[in-house]
Amino acid sequence: MALATSLIPGLDELVRGDDPERRAEAARRISDLFLDGASRFKPEHVEFFDGILIGLVPRTELNVRAGIAERLAVVANAPRNLVGQLAREDEIVIAGPLLRSSPVIDEKVLVEIAREKGQEHLLAMAERPTLSTGLTDVIVRRGDREVVRRTAGNAGAAFSTAGYSVLIDRAGHDGVLMLAVGQRDDLSDDNLKELLAGSIDAVRRRLLEAARPARRAAIKRVMGDISGLMLPVEGRRNFEPAQRMILALHEAGNLDENALIEFAKAHKYEESIAALSAMSGVKIATLDRLIAGDRYDPILIVSRKIGLEWATVQALILLRLGPNRVPSQADIEGARVNFARLMPSTAERVVNFWKARQAA
Repeated sequence: MALATSLIPGLDELVRGDDPERRAEAARRISDLFLDGASRFKPEHVEFFDGILIGLVPRTELNVRAGIAERLAVVANAPRNLVGQLAREDEIVIAGPLLRSSPVIDEKVLVEIAREKGQEHLLAMAERPTLSTGLTDVIVRRGDREVVRRTAGNAGAAFSTAGYSVLIDRAGHDGVLMLAVGQRDDLSDDNLKELLAGSIDAVRRRLLEAARPARRAAIKRVMGDISGLMLPVEGRRNFEPAQRMILALHEAGNLDENALIEFAKAHKYEESIAALSAMSGVKIATLDRLIAGDRYDPILIVSRKIGLEWATVQALILLRLGPNRVPSQADIEGARVNFARLMPSTAERVVNFWKARQAA
């Protein structure tokens, strides 16, 4: 403290006082003093500066805190308590540089911030040089599309089994994410097969073209084991325009339940079946044959498999009947009860059976 007070007389008064300009000047000067000698300081010296700065910096203006955070973000022995407090700030201009780069923030703090803060904070963390499985579990569960894409594209990120399951599920509705996940070197063949089975053939080919040479062999091997979703569809309906539309939605990351229910409500049969195919991994010809049958059960099964809400299921049942047929209330209520009783595991087994039969 003697060195700091010799440079800034009345430091104790500044820490306790209410003069923002004097406090900001003290924070800048002491930060400069620390940064100038950081590479030479021992842990006890860093702790000494931490104790002073933690009382000054958080009470300065935003631009002062942002400037100090930016400079501390690349310092290997930055004051840990100060960095942790600044990284928890709501203002991303302050927290962002530290969340992206600071080596002194431990995993526990990062996970706490990931659970509490918004998308900007998650996006900053997604750019860190390394990400643990504990952290990515939170990020992929809470993150929006851009956050999850950035995390999947981070070669230094590690994912747990649960984390990869979330990524693969979300990639089924996001072509950009599918490309990012498919190019990861740590993706197992089983996960790669699950990923490609839920994608459109054109996106698979794009992945193969974009992949590094070392990754192409695995992608080719898995692609050889599964059937494409863009093959010509036999029957009286022409699904090709619908397939092109669904592919465009898929690549833009907009192929989701909202898009599906809009197709169903508008009685766009081809678009609805093509969307269900892309979302479930069941070929269009198979779905068309099953859904056009005498029962609505296939709609319940594939809907439960991909996690649709009842409102969407009902819209698909009405789509199946056509715009000029109105089901009885008893039929709709019976379908709703059956859908509620249908176990996801049962739906999963039936859909897997369909896929096995269509690949045979």
